[in-house]
Amino acid sequence: MELHTDRLRVIPCTNELLSTISTEDYEIGPHINLYVEKLEEDSALLGWGVWFVFDKGDRVIGDIGFKGKPNGENTVEIGYGIVPIAQNKGYATEAVQALIDWAFSTGNVERIVAECRHDNLPSIRVLEKLQMTRVKLVNGLLKWELTSNP
Repeated sequence: MELHTDRLRVIPCTNELLSTISTEDYEIGPHINLYVEKLEEDSALLGWGVWFVFDKGDRVIGDIGFKGKPNGENTVEIGYGIVPIAQNKGYATEAVQALIDWAFSTGNVERIVAECRHDNLPSIRVLEKLQMTRVKLVNGLLKWELTSNP
């Protein structure tokens, strides 16, 4: 499974893929290792966790993904991070849009939610470009949502 955009490849994280990524080139956060552990226990998590974002030069420039499988309300939460050197180039918007399209195409997702700090202007711009709607502010975090078209 692999998603392609004009400038990016987005690939779900597996233990095999993770073993090919140099920690000198990309910092592997604890959320990635935790996801791989859970994936080993439940292969149905593939796609519903971390995905790596590669530029056309085959460099890892970020990771995006869901915080688990769709819940009983067919909702998933999405998150993303792009390395500083690749920020402000539209990569986050492009990669997250590909993942949103994939999630809705599975037939298992009707709503995607996200959150970011109220003062995280770059992240707010990404979520606005993705046409997500601000739904509330809770403890300094803006909550967002996007629903599939019927």
